[in-house]
Amino acid sequence: MSVYKKMLARCGPQHWWPAEAPPDTPAGGFEVMLGAILTQNTNWGNVEKALRNLKNEKLMDPVSLYNINVKKLAGLIKPAGYFNVKAKRLKNFLRWLMETYNGDVKTVQSLPKEQLREELLSITGIGPETADSIVLYATGQLSFVVDSYTARIFGRHQLIPEESTYDDIKSFFENSLPDDAALFNEYHALIVRIGKEYCKKTKPRCDDCPLNGINDFPEKE
Repeated sequence: MSVYKKMLARCGPQHWWPAEAPPDTPAGGFEVMLGAILTQNTNWGNVEKALRNLKNEKLMDPVSLYNINVKKLAGLIKPAGYFNVKAKRLKNFLRWLMETYNGDVKTVQSLPKEQLREELLSITGIGPETADSIVLYATGQLSFVVDSYTARIFGRHQLIPEESTYDDIKSFFENSLPDDAALFNEYHALIVRIGKEYCKKTKPRCDDCPLNGINDFPEKE
């Protein structure tokens, strides 16, 4: 929580996840699910362009997207990069959504997080980070999202061992933080902000980083 407070004090609330409809609605939740897949290996600005293309074609619902062919889908999501691969991943996700839940996003949002996460991980092209993003941002359930920024920041500050796995880091956060989905949401968003602006892979801005010196005088919560 000391790390969280320092990041929040410097950066302020990040207002994640960006979607036109509230994420707890079927429309907003579906947009979050698509965005979680499209944002793999790209930035959010590119994802927004891809989503805008889908919206312009009136394809922002499970049935419509399920029914278009993969080649057309790939063309529409081209701004998100790796569009042929991502089109196949979206189709895999849509097949699961349609064939298992008849395209009912509301039913998916009501699933227990353990069941939903397990089912998402069974879909080809959806890994732990994407699955946790969907569980947290599209359903509001407790599932901490870990990404490369998380491992880099907390590894550099020696708060986690370098050899930590995704599940190790996820458990570290979930066991250390209060059970609060809004906190998980804001925490991950702040980590991304710090990773992009300060704790860069090369040439990190350590002197100006809000976490500079976090290890010198450990704070207890």
